Amino acid sequence: MKSLACYAVQSNTTLGRVHSEPVEPTQSGRNPFQRDRDRIIHSTAFRRLEYKTQVFLNHEGDHFRNRLTHSLEVAQIGRAVARRLQLNEDLVEAISLAHDLGHTPFGHAGQDALNGCMKDHGGFEHNLQSLWVVDFLEERYAKWDGLNLSYETREGILKHCSAKNAQTLGLLGQRFINGMQPSLEAQLANLADEIAYNNHDIDDGIRSGLLTIEQMDEVALWRDQKDIVQKSFPGLSGRRMVYEVVRHIIHVLVDDLVKETQQRIKAANPLSVDDVRKEKSLVAFSGLMREQATEMKRFLFKNLYRHPQVNEMTKNASDMIVALFNHFEKHPQDIPSDFRPKDEIYRRISHYIAGMTDRYANKEFQKLITK
Repeated sequence: MKSLACYAVQSNTTLGRVHSEPVEPTQSGRNPFQRDRDRIIHSTAFRRLEYKTQVFLNHEGDHFRNRLTHSLEVAQIGRAVARRLQLNEDLVEAISLAHDLGHTPFGHAGQDALNGCMKDHGGFEHNLQSLWVVDFLEERYAKWDGLNLSYETREGILKHCSAKNAQTLGLLGQRFINGMQPSLEAQLANLADEIAYNNHDIDDGIRSGLLTIEQMDEVALWRDQKDIVQKSFPGLSGRRMVYEVVRHIIHVLVDDLVKETQQRIKAANPLSVDDVRKEKSLVAFSGLMREQATEMKRFLFKNLYRHPQVNEMTKNASDMIVALFNHFEKHPQDIPSDFRPKDEIYRRISHYIAGMTDRYANKEFQKLITK
């Protein structure tokens, strides 16, 4: 591995953990962010991501992405870019693997429904939920709740946060209050997430039949890369053509991201992570690439995420979440007695539902309608 740039997060200067722990010996042990990654991978919440929706419900097909495969893809893209920018790959990987730990069952439909149920009780933010998972909800250690991750990993997990909630988070919430940036590693993980889900949702959308290649030709980024692929491989069609175009799109997005970020870093000349925090966002696409990526995102929103078949799934998923919430509100005794018994009841219900997989939520819902 190349030596890290001066503006990267250095493993030996971490701001530490909530609960202090002995540092593993440098020669024989893991650095703090490698330890974070390992704790995330071994967590219960990480395993549950296998059965949580990305776009398509878990039972709709074996080849569609789920939150687990998506997180692995984000980590792969993030590490590749971090290496080119001389950033801390281990930190990018830890953030990427943990960024969706707080997602509800049924994807964004479940998140929106749970937020609606919680509107009078503090709301629901999936980024904050991911932080709560690693800070409190995991129960793996004798001395404390949560995974006790490093500050920098936790900072990257919390991509967004309301001003009200930021007030409760101490040092971690200060950047939202003061309008400061997180580390470059956190900024990178955020854009690696965007690259992964946009391109792989295209793949899943075409595989499902909800999108067609002819529709995709409306999108400049797709159209340009498809032309290049067809010139390089005349007659290529079907799955191989789709894979090749998606691969090309990921490549041009990553290449643009690296070059634009390098230019911004050169212009800002940050000499430390503290300098990075005071700047505007430095990890970014160029203006043209941002326009094209946004066009693709809007296309997917209109033609895939709002497709009638997906809308039907979304409505059913929302109804399940609301029904579960209403049931546990009236019958809190149906929540396992050892699950967060000291939490305020509405937050306890929210934590319980958010932790469910698609199939477990469906199973619990079926119990209700057969009573």
